[in-house]
Amino acid sequence: MQEGHIPTVLQVTPELNAGGVERTTLEIAEAISRAGGLALVASAGGRLEPDLKTAGGELIRLPLQTKNPFIALANAWKLAAIARRRGADIIHARSRAPAWSALLAARLSGRPFVTTFHGIYNARSPLKRFYNSIMTRGDAVIANSHYTREHILERYQIEPQRISVIPRGVDLSVFDRARAKQSDVEITRADWGLAARDARCVVIAPARLTRWKGQLVLIEAVKLIEARRPGALKVILAGDPQGRQGYVDELKQAIDGAGLGEVVFLAGHLRDMPLAFAASDIAVFPVIEAEAFGRGAIEAQAMGVPVVASNLGGYTETVVEGETGFLVPSGAGQALAGALERMIDLGSENRAEMGRRGALRVQSQYSKTALQTATLAVYQRVLRNAEQRRTVTKHKPVL
Repeated sequence: MQEGHIPTVLQVTPELNAGGVERTTLEIAEAISRAGGLALVASAGGRLEPDLKTAGGELIRLPLQTKNPFIALANAWKLAAIARRRGADIIHARSRAPAWSALLAARLSGRPFVTTFHGIYNARSPLKRFYNSIMTRGDAVIANSHYTREHILERYQIEPQRISVIPRGVDLSVFDRARAKQSDVEITRADWGLAARDARCVVIAPARLTRWKGQLVLIEAVKLIEARRPGALKVILAGDPQGRQGYVDELKQAIDGAGLGEVVFLAGHLRDMPLAFAASDIAVFPVIEAEAFGRGAIEAQAMGVPVVASNLGGYTETVVEGETGFLVPSGAGQALAGALERMIDLGSENRAEMGRRGALRVQSQYSKTALQTATLAVYQRVLRNAEQRRTVTKHKPVL
């Protein structure tokens, strides 16, 4: 491999719908393409296909979302053929099910194999632990936080030097407070039911609507706050239910039962998250299970919005207690209410200063550019190591 060679990388991911895995896939495709390499993405596709094309990537459509072992085996043979035909230097898997196909394809085609831990994979049985272990079998393993790295080392037999910590990144050209027009902010707030002179503190909870994201805990906290200081908050639940209509109905019942119909607004999926953050005063992430990273917290901080989050997982790294936000025990409505009231009591100027500190920290540690540069460096290291192994094997004496 020539020093500085920009590789052809075949990324393997189940689908291309909204989510951290998908967005990171696109960001790395963009980095490879801009550097002069070929960015191939094998996936079942999805609504982000136009974004992949814009990023300079090429979609190779395969049913990689499947867990059917026969289809997975067929996928492996197809991926190996694609790697050989298109001259892929590396196969990079981003999810467990397709990673099994990708590993076999890498072995069949003689390509280095890279994996990324995008989440914390729970294992309640030896079989599930074995299934999860595929993500540790890369020549290089990328963890999206130090918390994720410690989880990997605790649960799996893996050499620490094979793990690189590369946090998710924020596109600072998109999540830029200066780009948010005040007229658009006012329109967004009006869509949420806020009048022009509404003095309520706007709290946004940006997460898909699923129980472990903690929306019910937030509703419990808001009920407590409304009892103590009526009219203090407007809460926006911004997320796609992804078919979980039963949970949506439960949220609506909880809102109505607490008398919060005028306080909590179900906004659904918001396409323009930078604008949504610009229209908000506080971002809250009340998860009840550890999240490997939690990209929303750094996106909010990039927009100058202070954060309240559960003291779990990646949030313990991305939120600095008392400086860029507050951390609270998970599942504790009373504690969450207290942290939100502390934010209210800070006043707009002190909240803005906390937001500025958060934005500076994101710019220095969590940019998309840093993610891309670090990932390309991993690719270069993997290729150098592969070349060294080939050289040693070539010159090894025959006994």
